[in-house]
Amino acid sequence: MHAELNRLIAAMGHTDTLVIADAGLPVPPGVPCIDLAIRPGLPAFADVFAAIHAELAVEAVTAAREIHTHNPAMQALVGQLRAQGLRVEELDHETFKQACGRARAVVRTGETTPYANLILHAGVTF
Repeated sequence: MHAELNRLIAAMGHTDTLVIADAGLPVPPGVPCIDLAIRPGLPAFADVFAAIHAELAVEAVTAAREIHTHNPAMQALVGQLRAQGLRVEELDHETFKQACGRARAVVRTGETTPYANLILHAGVTF
């Protein structure tokens, strides 16, 4: 895994948040950005999410409500996470962007589909 991303995941504590973002989400001032984007679409949100989710204990996620009208793939992912027992919070996109200001970091992907963003809330492994 990306060395900087690996260090961040190892340092995260209970209730810390990490944003996985599409290529267009603005990064709030003062929040570090781990920019993985190589070109439009690469890496895809789904691949980055899968890699991080495999390494980070996640107890909840936050998504933008707009996924229901603009991003069927994100809507399906959120449904899968709910089915796995994760708590899912949905905010309007403007409030979502404000919540990103409290994140430990934003991981920018090359994703170019609208509203392909999640805030991951760290859980504990014990």
